[in-house]
Amino acid sequence: MEMKDEEAVIGKKITIGVCVMEKKVKCGYEVFSAPMGQILERLQAFGEFEIIHFGDKVIIEDPIESWPVCDCLIAFHSSGYPLEKAEAYAALRKPFLVNELEPQHLLQDRRKVYECLEMYGIPVPRYALVNREFPYQELDYFIEEEDFVEVRGIRFWKPFVEKPIHGDDHSIMIYYPSSAGGGMKELFRKVGNRSSEFHPDVRRVRREGSYIYEEFMPTGGTDVKVYTVGPEYAHAEARKSPVVDGVVMRNPDGKEIRYPVLLTPAEKQMAREVCVAFRQGVCGFDLLRCEGRSYVCDVNGWSFVKNSHKYYDDAACVLRKIFLDAKAPHLSSAIPPTLPWKVNEPVQPSEGLTRQGSGIIGTFGQAEELRCVIAIIRHGDRTPKQKVKLKVTEEKLLNLMLKYNGGRPRSETKLKSAVQLQDLLDATRMLVPRTRPGRESDSEAEDIEHAEKLRQVKAVLEEGGHFSGIYRKVQLKPLKWVKVAKSNGEGEEERPIEALMVLKYGGVLTHAGRKQAEELGRYFRNNMYPGEGTGLLRLHSTYRHDLKIYSSDEGRVQMSAAAFAKGLLDLEGQLTPILVSLVSKDSSMLDGLDNASIEMEEAKARLNEIITSGAKTVHSNGSSEFAWMTDGAGLPQNASGLLPKLVQLTKKVTEQVRLLAKDEDEELTKVNSYDVIPPYDQARALGKTNIDVDRIAAGLPCGSEGFLLMYARWRKLERDLYNERKERFDITQIPDVYDSCKYDLLHNAHLNLEGLDELFKVAQALADGVIPNEYGINPKQKLKIGAKIARRLLGKILIDLRNTREEAISVAELKSNQDQHSAPTNTDNEDMEFKSKPYIKTDDMRRTSTTSDVSMDHDDDDDKETKYRLDPKYANVKTPERHVRTRLYFTSESHIHSLMNVLRFCNLDESLQGEESLVCLNALERLYKTKELDYMSYIVLRMFENIEVALEDSKRYRIEMTFSRGADLSPLEKNDIEATSLHQEHTLPIMGPERLQEVGSYLTLEKMERMIRPFAMPAEDFPPPSTPAGFSGYFSKSVLERLVNLWPFHKHVNSNGK
Repeated sequence: MEMKDEEAVIGKKITIGVCVMEKKVKCGYEVFSAPMGQILERLQAFGEFEIIHFGDKVIIEDPIESWPVCDCLIAFHSSGYPLEKAEAYAALRKPFLVNELEPQHLLQDRRKVYECLEMYGIPVPRYALVNREFPYQELDYFIEEEDFVEVRGIRFWKPFVEKPIHGDDHSIMIYYPSSAGGGMKELFRKVGNRSSEFHPDVRRVRREGSYIYEEFMPTGGTDVKVYTVGPEYAHAEARKSPVVDGVVMRNPDGKEIRYPVLLTPAEKQMAREVCVAFRQGVCGFDLLRCEGRSYVCDVNGWSFVKNSHKYYDDAACVLRKIFLDAKAPHLSSAIPPTLPWKVNEPVQPSEGLTRQGSGIIGTFGQAEELRCVIAIIRHGDRTPKQKVKLKVTEEKLLNLMLKYNGGRPRSETKLKSAVQLQDLLDATRMLVPRTRPGRESDSEAEDIEHAEKLRQVKAVLEEGGHFSGIYRKVQLKPLKWVKVAKSNGEGEEERPIEALMVLKYGGVLTHAGRKQAEELGRYFRNNMYPGEGTGLLRLHSTYRHDLKIYSSDEGRVQMSAAAFAKGLLDLEGQLTPILVSLVSKDSSMLDGLDNASIEMEEAKARLNEIITSGAKTVHSNGSSEFAWMTDGAGLPQNASGLLPKLVQLTKKVTEQVRLLAKDEDEELTKVNSYDVIPPYDQARALGKTNIDVDRIAAGLPCGSEGFLLMYARWRKLERDLYNERKERFDITQIPDVYDSCKYDLLHNAHLNLEGLDELFKVAQALADGVIPNEYGINPKQKLKIGAKIARRLLGKILIDLRNTREEAISVAELKSNQDQHSAPTNTDNEDMEFKSKPYIKTDDMRRTSTTSDVSMDHDDDDDKETKYRLDPKYANVKTPERHVRTRLYFTSESHIHSLMNVLRFCNLDESLQGEESLVCLNALERLYKTKELDYMSYIVLRMFENIEVALEDSKRYRIEMTFSRGADLSPLEKNDIEATSLHQEHTLPIMGPERLQEVGSYLTLEKMERMIRPFAMPAEDFPPPSTPAGFSGYFSKSVLERLVNLWPFHKHVNSNGK
């Protein structure tokens, strides 16, 4: 009798109650689009379970006593779900719970989620709580300033994140710093194709409720979602972060495109702990991967992966084991050799992505694969850079200087924030005379000039366009002091009585510059990664594309980088969020000429001699076989004769602009000078790709420049170019005259300034000779100056190439070992049955950084770039363990010239005598004739690996060098369609790339390194990595061996750990 009972028990099916809202379980016709339906169908196919669907009517209307009785219960909270009722049922019937019910209350409060994560030592972003008992409650512990908030003494600099405390409220906001253009991005649950929206005018945080404030983590534009099924299994997917542009990427079936990625062992341990901490067997959470560490920023509770049949198989197998272990431990939970649903399984639907190979057919055939793309790019079209210098003695301005330099009489101060600049504007308005002093009082010339300059300062501040956001700088430097009695009568103190005010403005990326950068990004996407096509986008989202974008500190350079990234990665929307998410500032590498200022002054002095003496050595080939080897090569023969013509034409243009400004000025004097003129909003300007048609139609200058400032620009050039009293030309002003001229021809042609065309031709002829020679009067000096300016950048390029080679060598060696030994068995199973190693929680797992500046040390890329890679089981890519490294460096004209000079003249160094140039003779000739490296000019180094050549052979790695002159088309050219359209668009096209080597020549990586090393900063001189050495320490040999055919976690690391 007992035997029969036991047989009956064994034969009895385990009942699984599905007590969830019906919208969460789609079955029948829509089964293929519903993860829950897919997984339940698979569970049923094992033949060991009976599935009971409760249904909405039972859950909401019926008493719990009449609910079906079951062995195991799947129950989770969603909107309208009676969680307390489900808890009462579980207490009554005591079924096995996959996800426990009581902790689900926790998940509805983000404060409690973070508290729980911290309790278990799971890393979370740095955060603070602001709790309000009623809307708009004023809190003494909460301070908000222009660029930060402070909560109980903890300061969060923008960008920071603001989350409502309620888990079901998905209105999360990110506030951006004024240095990036300001504004706020709101993230929300997907609505159609959008998951976020940028609001350029919103600066202040919300006050109507309670919020969590946390540090914004730059993740490179990709988010990771993790899905656990029990504590031993975790599946992870990458998707485009809503932070970047808010546009959801979808495949042809309308599903959001996501890509599976491999979790590191440390992250798998975090997944296990999330599961255990919240007592949720099936649980989704969000991971942020930032600078080599991972943080949990949200826990969602019950979540299944969408559209992954491999995951549905895994989840069904894991849940079966969990149910059997809980309710029928006597039954074997071993997975049958053939999964029961595989027999009649329909063909797996495609993810809507075409199969892409990573092979790139280089010049040397099929065996070559692209490994690395390094590009150094100049910023796009900008407004002319301007500077006003004036000595000030006014009490109001001196007091302002003391206010912002901490009251130190001998310290200079920089005014950059909107509040500081508003203070300066208020003071300047009170000092500017209501009416202009009469022109007849020549004896007061200095006073007139001072008043004019003050009016210029006021006009710039009121105009706002160049001055808000990331384009603003005023310096006040004390020059003279006196001793005065202290206010309390005890002794004396110093007080400044004169200071130098330096106002820098202009140099703003124009609508055309933004468009150029975006178009170049698109060009790179389609042409620098041949064989990939749209695969570059997929590479990036899957972590197979290892992308870093660096920019100098200049606003125009940062914005060019953001616009380029927008085109490269096919993003939409405003530039500010793209800038903050994807661009790292690195001023020490990409800014400044300090290192070479003495040599550059020498070059300019020698250049001045050559021009003013009218020396005719320029084109003589007597001393050298090549034209470019002579001093001052490229200068026009009649340079000294062109100078008076340049001055005369500059005066002609200036006078026309003066009359236009006079008319505008008379209009302005009718307005009370204390009225606030609304500033031109830079945040909106950053979002502009088009010309302000209304301004053009009204006969006003393009952009935000008024006639007064346009006149100030030309008047300054006229004054500085030629000193009439000393009868002396200043040749350093030639590039500025050319710059202004080109800008007005392109953007202000509608003003019909007479003589501007002729002035442009003269200025261009002179500038074409002057600009290249400012970076060295001959090749040897060019090399010396170039090496000083680009030393750090050259060092970083060598590090990039070396890291790429070492990674490729590791991959090749590991694959070779794998081929010699038998391949690891059943990796899928091991993924599922992953047994974590003991996990030691340490304080350094928490984020302790207190700054939001994204500036990075150059050589710790690889320490920070933990091997976050695509899971190749899903990838459908050739050679899945290989990936492409892209490094983009956005900079200014000086660094492009310097780098190019080192590349073409490095063989002239004594240590490299006898070596051939890196650049072929044909390209040297073209570079000599290329007078200008214009806006968006670039140099690209691409590294290819020939996988059929032996590892130790120097021909294994080849470098290909190309360059582009940028938007080097004269605004006067009207030969082709592009040139005629520029008058409508104000945008010059970018020239295509030109080779720096002969077709068929072979530049090895070894030679490239040998030729560049003497001029590059040594790797050991770069600062040490500022974060712990990533996750490399977590990999045991066994893990490496198991994953060897998946991805190259192993890597040769030298003593520097770079």
